[in-house]
Amino acid sequence: MTIPNKITYKDAGVDIERGDEFVERIKAKVRSTYSDRVMSGVGGFAALYKMHGGKLLATGTDGVGTKVKLAQVLNKHDTVGIDLVAMCVNDIICTGATPMFFLDYLATGKLELEVAESIIDGIVEGCKQAEASLVGGETAEMPGLYGEGEYDLAGFAVGEVDEAALIDGQKIKEGDAIFALASAGFHSNGYSLVRKMVKEHETKLMQDCLTPTRIYWKTVKDILPLANGMAHITGGGLGNVPRMNGAFDYVLEYLPKLDEIPSVFGEMVNRCGLDGKELYETFNMGMGFMIATSEPENLAARLSALGEKFWKVGHVVKGQGNTVVRAGGQSFEC
Repeated sequence: MTIPNKITYKDAGVDIERGDEFVERIKAKVRSTYSDRVMSGVGGFAALYKMHGGKLLATGTDGVGTKVKLAQVLNKHDTVGIDLVAMCVNDIICTGATPMFFLDYLATGKLELEVAESIIDGIVEGCKQAEASLVGGETAEMPGLYGEGEYDLAGFAVGEVDEAALIDGQKIKEGDAIFALASAGFHSNGYSLVRKMVKEHETKLMQDCLTPTRIYWKTVKDILPLANGMAHITGGGLGNVPRMNGAFDYVLEYLPKLDEIPSVFGEMVNRCGLDGKELYETFNMGMGFMIATSEPENLAARLSALGEKFWKVGHVVKGQGNTVVRAGGQSFEC
């Protein structure tokens, strides 16, 4: 199935720029609540809160988005819980924090025990992959707000890091290499557009789109001494890279080709007709996590030893907080 006219994320009902504007509008209001123990808050991958003994708490919250609609159509609910943990944990580990514990929130119109248990099975599996404890949660029945068979999820992750070991991008310098770790698929972003392009009878394609988000902790914990900055490639795609340190530009001279990444990307690229900036700000395009390092040979060797699929995609230059793509005949900035 080929859709001849270009369909953007905004056409599907999601306005990334409006979301960014909202964050900017609320920053001052949110910061008015901070105590002197808050080291980092809204705008980063994780909030940082100073504890005693040189320890910092790293916290994050997220959901699965409209990917849950695919789970509901397929009546397969045991993977979106993995997504939920991944979206939170992949954010907090960008600071170098070790995941400690996780909480979940499940909202539904009517509690269906087998569905809810299946969702929790996925959350448990995600927590095991993240080496975090599932310490609690909340289940809310809201008849009239959610239709039959509908539900939504939210998650909350907490980790800790020694202040001396914090990875906050301040060690990034010009000339650092940028590595990308492979994604398993769309992870949990872009699904309002994905769903617009997939028909309900395309069961196999929907199942491929339901592939859960990778949890990168077991790889990241082994390369922390080699990382000067890390970025979770989540909503906004390559626009997340400068969140490592906005005082630099991140020049990407290589992007994985379609035959190097899950085939579902090629199918969706063909259907949506997007390219360039719009494509790479909507989807992760096979790259789920990025690392800036001043020791590229050592990092490549370590990733290879871990069996990780990765690419050396670019380098760091002085700049103003942009991702600059100069790869495969493409030229754009995020």
